[in-house]
Amino acid sequence: MHTHTLSLLKHEHNFSAINKKGERRTKLVLVLTFFTMLLEIAAGTVFGSMALLADGWHMGTHVAAFIITLIAYRYSRVHAHDQTFAFSPAKVGVLGGYTSSIVLGVVALIMLVESGQRILHPHIIHFDEAIAIAAFGLFINLICALLLKGHHGHDHAGHHHHDHNLKAAYLHVLADALTSVLAIVALGLGKYYGWHWMDPVMGMVGALIITQWSYALLKETSPVLLDESIALKYKLAIKEKIESDADNRISDLHIWRVGPGHFALIVAVVSHHPKAPDYYKELLKELDGFGCVNKLSHITVEVNQCDGDLCLKSN
Repeated sequence: MHTHTLSLLKHEHNFSAINKKGERRTKLVLVLTFFTMLLEIAAGTVFGSMALLADGWHMGTHVAAFIITLIAYRYSRVHAHDQTFAFSPAKVGVLGGYTSSIVLGVVALIMLVESGQRILHPHIIHFDEAIAIAAFGLFINLICALLLKGHHGHDHAGHHHHDHNLKAAYLHVLADALTSVLAIVALGLGKYYGWHWMDPVMGMVGALIITQWSYALLKETSPVLLDESIALKYKLAIKEKIESDADNRISDLHIWRVGPGHFALIVAVVSHHPKAPDYYKELLKELDGFGCVNKLSHITVEVNQCDGDLCLKSN
């Protein structure tokens, strides 16, 4: 009976980050990293280089992280319209980024422990072979970094936003490139100046830098997964805008993240002279210049009529 009207009033609930280009490039990076990993492990075994062997297994952890990235992309795409989720599987990509940040942290810890062991128990290093393979690994890492450099995507409405999933993959590539650079520097100093201790020291430096990247990504993704509210200045602007009109008062206000760059809003308004919910939504649109309305992707307004101490729900 009201089919046409209902179709016009329905909200969009798909806030997934669909980034097909990023997904394709991540697949290519996975292949390149996987075969480079095999090469470094094989070379480390043949030449007796613990540095190469360790770097090869280190790349293996990044291969696992890229697989996590691709699974998150595929899951978000396949279940984009799955009604099981309240606001689509938009947070799967964020979860992929969060998981990858944990993997980065584990990699940094392993590097730190291994570097400490090498200071206490130095290994014989075949410098020429190790430098050659490390240089090749750096070359592959730079190609992968160029492929993933633009870690942004578009959502269902074509909005440009941050792709945490692809950013995590990008940071893993940078971590690989960093370890390769530090390895080349350390191996060069060890070969020409006999500073064998530089190899584990550079490993520690790399571990600390990777830890910082991991922590930054963790801080960026965890608020989305925990339904963190919008910044206080936006929240106050919404409250002020509605309460500055007539005798409106807000009795309840909830704003939370439903995806990267997307927020849902539920607001309960109390007034002696209540109006239709669309009226209050229009008030919020006037905040466009403030940059707030662009963040509110799903708005629900509850209006209550107040008669003295008695408030009757009108809509």
